[in-house]
Amino acid sequence: ALFVESGGGLVQFGESLTLSCTRPEDIVGRYAMSWFRQPPGKQRRVVATIYSGGDTNYAEFAKGRFTITRDAAKNTVNLLMNSLTPEDTAVYYCNRAGWNTSWGQGTQVTVSS
Repeated sequence: ALFVESGGGLVQFGESLTLSCTRPEDIVGRYAMSWFRQPPGKQRRVVATIYSGGDTNYAEFAKGRFTITRDAAKNTVNLLMNSLTPEDTAVYYCNRAGWNTSWGQGTQVTVSS
């Protein structure tokens, strides 16, 4: 089964969004998980990663603004995004860290100026 992303939407400059990722009939907490994003006309790239032990890693543009967390009770991996700018406009995906196959549909984030 594919990962399922949700929580995207249209927000204004400076606002926040929280994205959520899960996979039915699986336990996402077993894996090192990453959030990725793909802006219009650009390649998909990693935004943030959370490892099984809880350590995290962020792309430079995400440091200080985005936070990746796990919620074991809800079986989700979440991405809290603060201080959003139009440059954050993209389709956001989650997947196992380091994987490049079996992508879900993603969730669209659009930030207006």
